[in-house]
Amino acid sequence: MGRVGLKRAWYRLPDERLLDVRLCDLGLRIKGSPLQSRIEQLYAELEHHNICFRPHYWLSSDWFSPEDVPGIAVPFFLSHSRLMKLERRMMLEVEGGTKTWCMQLLRHETGHAIEVAYRLKRRAKWQTVFGRSSRAYPEFYKPKPFSREYVLHLDWWYAQSHPVEDFAETFAVWMRPGSEWRRKYKGWPALKKLEYVDELMSEISDRAPLVRSRARLEPLDQLDITLREHYEAKQLRYGTEHPDVYPQDLRRLFSDSPAHGKKPPATALLRRMGPELRELVSSWTGESAYTVNMLLKEMIKHCRRLNLRVHRPEREVRIELAVLLTMHTMNFVYSDDHRLAL
Repeated sequence: MGRVGLKRAWYRLPDERLLDVRLCDLGLRIKGSPLQSRIEQLYAELEHHNICFRPHYWLSSDWFSPEDVPGIAVPFFLSHSRLMKLERRMMLEVEGGTKTWCMQLLRHETGHAIEVAYRLKRRAKWQTVFGRSSRAYPEFYKPKPFSREYVLHLDWWYAQSHPVEDFAETFAVWMRPGSEWRRKYKGWPALKKLEYVDELMSEISDRAPLVRSRARLEPLDQLDITLREHYEAKQLRYGTEHPDVYPQDLRRLFSDSPAHGKKPPATALLRRMGPELRELVSSWTGESAYTVNMLLKEMIKHCRRLNLRVHRPEREVRIELAVLLTMHTMNFVYSDDHRLAL
């Protein structure tokens, strides 16, 4: 099949053949895709706040806003339902796949873009409020879930990871329609950050950006790796650490006694409950569904090796399984070996 024909027909291919298509051969565009209306909504929100700046967007392999370009890369799979389906199969979730989630991410990335456009992190007061942006990005961080020094926007208390992320998260909360941030954050130290963003946006709202580059970093049409190579790298990034699930924890939950040898195998229960547990624990912890699934696979592997059986009422076991998986997920997240993708 020629390249021109491929661009028109790849969405009809089964997954295994689709995975061998190069990203640059997908021929995707934002215009006409679901992303177009969401970006238009983002622009309307900027207009509502009387901000004249408009970030530019392009398709790439992931979400990011470059350090020196006031624009936003959006993952390619959000521009086509067939690719969203593949993303869910490969990663078990679609980051930004719902309108609400997508708008959350767009507002966050717009915070980065507007910071670059007006060189905000160079300001002395910005550094006093948020910290020095020159601080090295951590390979992992250990958030404080009950801290009121930071706003709550994206999962996993993302504002705590770095001053630049703190600003982007604060901007996103400030910008969201109907957020009622003054009421919601009343009494929180984070309110001072929101008030500063409010003051700052009022100051720059009608000013032309200082940085006007329209460059596109790593645009989709220049990525010559295949979808298979893309997902191999992405899965490695989310699952390269092998989380520990201790056999003694599973033995407390299930039985390896010969007396229970005819009871239902624990592996069958875990496989049946897997999707529900994965969604539940991912929602509770803010950790990716792919990582939670890695832990589930480890649990299944140990249950099979130890020939564990379900010897108690299933309703009891289901609750304890959810607690156990949540505990191991949080232990994994807090371990020094865990590297959070920033």
